[in-house]
Amino acid sequence: MIFTDSGIILFRQDFREADRIVSLYTREHGRINARLPGVMRPAGKLKALSEPFAFGDYRIYVRRGGVIGTVTGGKINNIFPNIRHNLKRTALAMHFCELVQRLTPLHQPSEGKFELLCKALTELEYGEVNPAFQAAFTLRLMALAGFGLDRPVLKISPEFWRRIHEDELSSLTFTEPEDLLSLSKCNSVCRRFLSRYLTYPLNTLRNFTLEQDAQSLLETELTEQDEAELTAAVRQPAY
Repeated sequence: MIFTDSGIILFRQDFREADRIVSLYTREHGRINARLPGVMRPAGKLKALSEPFAFGDYRIYVRRGGVIGTVTGGKINNIFPNIRHNLKRTALAMHFCELVQRLTPLHQPSEGKFELLCKALTELEYGEVNPAFQAAFTLRLMALAGFGLDRPVLKISPEFWRRIHEDELSSLTFTEPEDLLSLSKCNSVCRRFLSRYLTYPLNTLRNFTLEQDAQSLLETELTEQDEAELTAAVRQPAY
């Protein structure tokens, strides 16, 4: 079977002497694994299509009964150069891609997840990065993955909860003490969720110190009642 689909590279790994294996999140086929043969050779034409968080149209061949496809061609739509020239933006982009990788089963398409990742990368490319990016993306992805919360927790105001889930990521700038406290609580929700449901820590948190960045936003310790509320609120995934 041969098909063409828009996709974003979530993860890539060198394979043999000149190939790469990638995890690709596509619009119509969900998360798939594919091989790009010969891209590490000097004349390799598809190398740009194998780079982390590259966005393009991929032509993929999958053998009958095969589990890994082969990328036979494609066209780059965006490589997000501004992200790649800034360490903080690069760290967030790779973090978003790893979250989608870890919270998405193979071959289960989700238009919402694809659009969320595209929009987040676009805002990282052209917008202003703010401390709410990480929590807002995680909470929205949690909802799309079936882990979302039905209502605000930890006495976060409904309006703040709506904004963190619906507003443009680059517009989420908060200066009021109450909003900053709510943001720190949102980070607590995300950390509790990730530590509870992932079998091993995210590489991007460790490698790019994003965990310490999120921790620095905390202004108060959670009470036992808060901890119990968080444990009860985060539900099992829909899939």
